[in-house]
Amino acid sequence: MSQELNPHPDQPTHPHPPQKPQELNLPPHHKTNKITWYVAYFCAILSAIVIIGGLAVLIVYLSFRPKSPRFDISTATLNAAYLDMGYLLNADITVLANFTNPNKKVTVGFRYMVIDLYYGNTLIATQSIEHFSEPRRGSKLQDVHMVSSQVLLPEKDIQRFKKQMEGNQIAFDVKGVFRTRSNLGTFIHYSYWLYGKCSIVLTGPPSGVLVSRKCRTKR
Repeated sequence: MSQELNPHPDQPTHPHPPQKPQELNLPPHHKTNKITWYVAYFCAILSAIVIIGGLAVLIVYLSFRPKSPRFDISTATLNAAYLDMGYLLNADITVLANFTNPNKKVTVGFRYMVIDLYYGNTLIATQSIEHFSEPRRGSKLQDVHMVSSQVLLPEKDIQRFKKQMEGNQIAFDVKGVFRTRSNLGTFIHYSYWLYGKCSIVLTGPPSGVLVSRKCRTKR
């Protein structure tokens, strides 16, 4: 039988020693700072308060279901309306404004109240109203006297006014801006702006009566 010969007979053969596995270098473990825990606890408590408060407000809101008050004009009288020098409008109008609170469980307070009178796009008179509160399902009538004196009208409105006087039907716009506060119980309330607009048509002066009206109220 043939035997395998060592190519280097003077050098003994040795097996390779086993390699030692490398150890993983993990970052040192640091203890959590107490301040970090305190901040985490505070954020958790604050989040819980916000969530609970939001749910409470939502429950109260759904329980009361507040509706916006309504602005309307019950009647109006055109006492005077004429052009001075052919282009300066003078007018005297009395309107009976109606403020209605349609809510069954919510009282409403009107704080800032201003009513403007327009002919076309021209502001011809403005009047403020004393603040008041409206009970549940309440309604309040308010006399508003609007007087304009020598208001310059654009040419197209001058011609329109003359035609309306001849046809015995004069159109005006009554616009209101109100700062309103709804009271949901004793401790919960919120404020918002309310905007009302009524387009009215009256017969000619001196005892012009309301012929038609179209009103809307929005936030």
